[in-house]
Amino acid sequence: MNLTGKYPTFRRHAPATNPYRVLGILFLLVLSLFLLRAVQKEQIQSPFAPTPVPTRSSQSYTSEGETHFVAGNLPAAIQAYRKAAEVDPQNANVRAELARIQVYSSASLTTDAQKRERLLEARESINQAAELAPENSYVHAVRALVLDWLSNPNIAGDQRETYLTEAEQAAVRALQIDNQNALALAYYAELLLDQQKYLQAEQYIRQAIERDPSLMDVHRVNGLVMETLGDYGTAIEEYKRAIEITPNLTFLYLNIGVNYRQLKQYDIALEYFAKAASINEQLAINDPIPYLAIGKTYSQTGEFFAAAQNVRKALNFDPTNPDVYGSLGVIYFKSRNYEGAIPALKCAVRGCTAQESCDVRRCNPATEPEIEIKGLPLSGSTVVYYFTYGSVLAGMHRPTDENNYCEEAMKVLREVRAGFANDPTIIQIVEASEQICASFGFTR
Repeated sequence: MNLTGKYPTFRRHAPATNPYRVLGILFLLVLSLFLLRAVQKEQIQSPFAPTPVPTRSSQSYTSEGETHFVAGNLPAAIQAYRKAAEVDPQNANVRAELARIQVYSSASLTTDAQKRERLLEARESINQAAELAPENSYVHAVRALVLDWLSNPNIAGDQRETYLTEAEQAAVRALQIDNQNALALAYYAELLLDQQKYLQAEQYIRQAIERDPSLMDVHRVNGLVMETLGDYGTAIEEYKRAIEITPNLTFLYLNIGVNYRQLKQYDIALEYFAKAASINEQLAINDPIPYLAIGKTYSQTGEFFAAAQNVRKALNFDPTNPDVYGSLGVIYFKSRNYEGAIPALKCAVRGCTAQESCDVRRCNPATEPEIEIKGLPLSGSTVVYYFTYGSVLAGMHRPTDENNYCEEAMKVLREVRAGFANDPTIIQIVEASEQICASFGFTR
């Protein structure tokens, strides 16, 4: 085959330069530099950055709080409502509900100081709510509840009348804004009960039941009214209705148990106290109160060994609480275990060293913490520990005893006499103990 013509070439010719393409590339380079700098300064979010975690709404936290409240886990409910208030700080109803739960949670605390602290937290919450919504009937109703519980004479001291007055003003204001508010009617009835206005309390709680019988609070207060009037059977039925609405609130079971105990139906009382303890156990809440109630019930039936066992269990739950030491000391005293009563009551009244508290708890110092106990101040709720301590010291005094029990007994008894001079029952106990020490030459 013959090839003729021009020799073939395989060399490409350079294409002509396109100025628009060059400008486009330069523009993209400059834009990329600006974007890179913006991402580095966090002015623009990188598409490859992790997706941010969504912020929970206030409603989400309040729903969680309601769930915990119905489940009986009041500490968790308080935390949820606090978070709801942080997310939505202008929501007065959230703060009011927080205050309501804080009030009810104080029923699971044993010492006056603990109760006072929790109720003062509730007062702060409800005062914030009232500032946000001065025309909100629900807010004023809860404020009446908070102040009424704060007016407890063992907590309020010389502020009791002030709290009662403020509570009444709040209840009246709530009803002025909405006279159909069943909670306001119920809380006003509870306040009237504390003011010993029993007839008016009955009238207001009846109105509350007529307005809204679906509310736990309404049946709780009606139970309290009936209990105060000595109608323990009706009180029990009302507390049971409250439990049907909120089946896991332990203080309702305790109220039922107390009323069965008044009726001397001790076995049924123990069942309800045990139910309260079981609910706490399921929620992993170490609450000593149900075991203290069980211990007191066994003590009333003369079963002191079982009583002491349950109070010691309460002490294991709350080994820093002087009130529990006092309860154990009283049970020892009633069972005539005077040697055991003295150190336990000393922890409650005067306080005790870490070694002394360990001895009372029967703890193992190698594995359990050493805890120094601060004594409780004299009050209406602690006076039983004081006069029992004075009595057992006086009864155990011996002329040759190095402990010189009567010297300390007379100091304690003088404090009780000064604080409760107008209580003839307490003074009678004091005088009997003073006479014992007087026989050994101790005078007041």
